[in-house]
Amino acid sequence: MDGLIDTETVEYVTMRRLMLTALLSPLLIAPTYADSGCGFQTGERSTGLFATCTKEDSEVILTGLLNAEQLAQQPDYQAEYDRYQPENAVIAKLQQLSLPTEIVVILGTWCPDCHRETPRLAKVLAETANPQLKVSYIGVDRDKQDADGLAADYDFTRIPTIIVMQGGKEIGRIIERTTHSTELDLLDIVSQ
Repeated sequence: MDGLIDTETVEYVTMRRLMLTALLSPLLIAPTYADSGCGFQTGERSTGLFATCTKEDSEVILTGLLNAEQLAQQPDYQAEYDRYQPENAVIAKLQQLSLPTEIVVILGTWCPDCHRETPRLAKVLAETANPQLKVSYIGVDRDKQDADGLAADYDFTRIPTIIVMQGGKEIGRIIERTTHSTELDLLDIVSQ
């Protein structure tokens, strides 16, 4: 049998190649099925089978100093604002705050964590109605930058980052999500 090829082996190898090709071919053409990713990525956009999600390229990302009206236009903002019920006892303590306190919120209008935390903070501040609590919102793009360079004044890596300052000095932060609740975390920071 030297030099002869076993026909059963050839058929077996051929069948394995065809099956492997049939199984792998969707992976080879997959990039046409997925659109650019919308996860927490920076730099190049993700495409292909393992893109983080599909999203239309018409997404509008607001950057720079943002106002309450712009934030209220964001996805699910009003629903989260209405749903969130701050604890009254903690709100009462925040109403007694006598030191001027500045809160800087760095957020992405594309960020799901920001869609959750930003309306909660707005609701806490609205119910507190303490003129000593001043808030400003800075929107950043997916690279965590804004055209005016406002966010560059703060050291942050995750969003939202809620920076609490008194007398021009940072006294604490809430990063990405609260530990207990928005109002209790804020009270913990200003009570230090």
